[in-house]
Amino acid sequence: GDKRSVLRFHPCVAPITCAIFPLLKNKPDLVNKAKGLASMLRARGFNVLYDEAGTIGKRYRRMDEVGTPFCCTIDFDTLEDDTVT
Repeated sequence: GDKRSVLRFHPCVAPITCAIFPLLKNKPDLVNKAKGLASMLRARGFNVLYDEAGTIGKRYRRMDEVGTPFCCTIDFDTLEDDTVT
């Protein structure tokens, strides 16, 4: 298969601290919850990227390539119990 690139940064020097992904971009509840989490983290000083483009696997791969230490996926469980994957 494809050669995979992974870049690693310590969280305090990473250009993007956390990426936020809604599991599905066509579900308004997931999108709104994801955007809300991204806004909350930005307000607390984190460098956050919100991404809903492509499949969830491709989103994680893009973040591996740029060295993002944390990624959070907002899924249907999030809507029930406020947890993220």
